[in-house]
Amino acid sequence: MDPLSRCPSEADLAGRARACEGCPGRELCLSQSTLDPDQEQIDCRMKAIKHKILIVSGKGGVGKSSIAASLSMALAQMSHKVGLVDLDICGPSVPKLLSVEDQVVVNSTWGWQPLKSPFYDIKVMSTGAILNEDSRAVIWRGPRKTALIKRFLKDVYWGRLDFLMFDTPPGTSDEHLTVVKVLKGVEPDGAVIVTTPQEVALDTIRKEIDFCRKMSLPIIGIVENMSGFICPCCQAKWDIYCRADVEKLASKHGITYLGRVPLDPELSKCCEYGQNYLERHKEAAGARAIISVTELIVDKLRSS
Repeated sequence: MDPLSRCPSEADLAGRARACEGCPGRELCLSQSTLDPDQEQIDCRMKAIKHKILIVSGKGGVGKSSIAASLSMALAQMSHKVGLVDLDICGPSVPKLLSVEDQVVVNSTWGWQPLKSPFYDIKVMSTGAILNEDSRAVIWRGPRKTALIKRFLKDVYWGRLDFLMFDTPPGTSDEHLTVVKVLKGVEPDGAVIVTTPQEVALDTIRKEIDFCRKMSLPIIGIVENMSGFICPCCQAKWDIYCRADVEKLASKHGITYLGRVPLDPELSKCCEYGQNYLERHKEAAGARAIISVTELIVDKLRSS
């Protein structure tokens, strides 16, 4: 078996496990597995936040960022104080989704001031807010991404929040390992997995479930996004994708199935123009589904 496929997921074993012998990246892992001098300050910031939730997906194109933004808006609409961290370093989309593209990050006495969305004053931090040019590619190696993610938690003045949401990039890579490791001391509530109803998406979701369990990250539930198209005129429903049974997959792995969010052209339009979908289309099937998913998440956290 390839030694890289047996790379230890536990931070304390990085560079020290038997599988690490002969690995070209061993020295780097050893240098990162020592006591982190930033951890105390990260813990101090994060302890002021009641709930910390990661939004994850096994693959791209499943609408994870739009779900992360929509859940944040739904929570804020319920009078919770909410923040959203965009951990997709190379492809940040949260600034557009929450209409903070024209704002700049200010460094104050208490740290970086997060951007404030016009949608219920949701606090936002993203690489999209600190890059000088929108068209500039972010070509960074893992250690530099890790350093920036830690700054988002350590140097941003989040204050007291009820929820801090983390919009992660697709897959299970540096960004995921970093955020799970630095949040370990403050016990994050877990991950919400987003998928579409296709077998090709479910194949990667099984890997995402395996990742969460290996990292001891609780799974709050699975959201089935883009689940059919509901005609806004006649309310008839069509399955755009070949349907795989997401609910059955959740049941098989003992995970809560949080519900379906249908395709809605109005949601796409609101995301494109940075508008509040939940306010502009309160009665739409998609808006009602997002509120229902959010209520299930809140109820589950209250009962846990």
